Amino acid sequence: MSSKPSWSPSSWTSKPVAQDVEYPDRKGLSKVLSKLETLPPLVTPSEIERLRYQLSLVQRNEAFLLHAGDCAESFDACTNENISAKIGLILSFSLILIWGARLPIVRIGRIAGQYAKPRSSRTEQVGDREVLSFRGDNVNGLDIDDRTPDPERLLRAYFHSATTLNHVRGLLTSGFASLHQPRDWSLSHVRSPSLRNEFESIVEDLTDALDFSRTIGQDAGASFELGGAKSTVGEVDFYTSHEGLMLDYEQALTRECPVPKSVSSVPNEKAYYNTSAHFLWIGDRTRQLDGGHVEYFRGIKNPIGIKVGPSMQSDELVRLLDIVNSEKVPGRVTLITRYGAGKVENYLLEHIKAVKLSLHPVVWICDPMHGNTLTSNTGLKTRHFRTIINELTSCIRIHSECDSRLGGVSLEFTGELNDEGFSVTECLGGSMELSEEQLGLRYQSFCDPRLNFEQSLDVAFLISKHYKDERRGKQKGMEKDVLFTELSGKPSS
Repeated sequence: MSSKPSWSPSSWTSKPVAQDVEYPDRKGLSKVLSKLETLPPLVTPSEIERLRYQLSLVQRNEAFLLHAGDCAESFDACTNENISAKIGLILSFSLILIWGARLPIVRIGRIAGQYAKPRSSRTEQVGDREVLSFRGDNVNGLDIDDRTPDPERLLRAYFHSATTLNHVRGLLTSGFASLHQPRDWSLSHVRSPSLRNEFESIVEDLTDALDFSRTIGQDAGASFELGGAKSTVGEVDFYTSHEGLMLDYEQALTRECPVPKSVSSVPNEKAYYNTSAHFLWIGDRTRQLDGGHVEYFRGIKNPIGIKVGPSMQSDELVRLLDIVNSEKVPGRVTLITRYGAGKVENYLLEHIKAVKLSLHPVVWICDPMHGNTLTSNTGLKTRHFRTIINELTSCIRIHSECDSRLGGVSLEFTGELNDEGFSVTECLGGSMELSEEQLGLRYQSFCDPRLNFEQSLDVAFLISKHYKDERRGKQKGMEKDVLFTELSGKPSS
């Protein structure tokens, strides 16, 4: 067997790079990257290895993965209100899942670094002008007069990421995540009585359970889920992630570090960790087997995600796994499927079979968002709740039929509110029955449309009910028509 080719944090530069950014100011870019190389890491190897271990539990069906947040973050959204709303929604969503599935939830936010986005075209037409496409706040500006890539934005991305992560850590260690006060996670604006009542019912039952635990002298925080890092009811584990798109930036924050003794059997072992986030993923546009992104990802020790869409051939998927996880390390790779509701039946089954035959250990999660984007009659990009649910339920059923299991979900959602306290209006449908005419009321995304608070809880209750029924032996697969009717009062066809 031939040995693996040598790897370094810069070996990707010898490969073709998809979605590369061309900086006119190369000297300025070099200066910024040199500065980034000296800045402190944002996350630690111990945290990264803890996540990899928890993902191996997901792989063994002993936990469930929630990967969620914005399509793309903006520097302007780095505020206490926005960050707290996002974390509150993730905590509310995971609490609903825990209550139904009775499984620990591994929480990975699309946060503290998700500032870049791939684009289908290098330029776009804005009015009568052809300008460079907006690539995210760490590349250029949304204003059409600010489209020249600016390397200083990479530094701003680092400091906004650090500020966001610092605030998240502060929230999660100061009682914000306490299971003794889930009502503080901001449900006051939820208009749906059924959603509010269902959540309040869970809270009441949870409060009784915690009171009982205190009465008999048992702290319910001794488990994986309630314990988090410190084994207390008031804290939980939370991890950050972003698409590893900007390889110059990722290289600058890649550090050779000692491998934590808890996971290493080799004395003084060292490895390369990307310290900009706990988890990074390769996008559907950058997963070329001979490309720079795959070359970079194969050498870092972080757990990684791979987007899997309709254009991915089964043999190509296996070859990709051979490259990035040649040693078949559990918890190393998460496959994020994103086919579209109309295509999932055609592709998922064969992908599952190919991966099973390869004996590669993977976590399977469903991204029901990216394959279901459409343009409304009013010209706004949107997604319909119905097609999101259809893809999710199809994934659960197909995995069940293949003796596999869906290990999690990847969602683009937001807990943001406007000044009047209303949720955003970017996706159609859900229990609030958002119509096309209402999209423009509070459409705030500068990238892809996101589920709002109410629609996100709709999804959470659907998944929770499925696993609750499964626990009780009521059903083996998710019956999408029945569940959708219960959620929205409308059939799914």
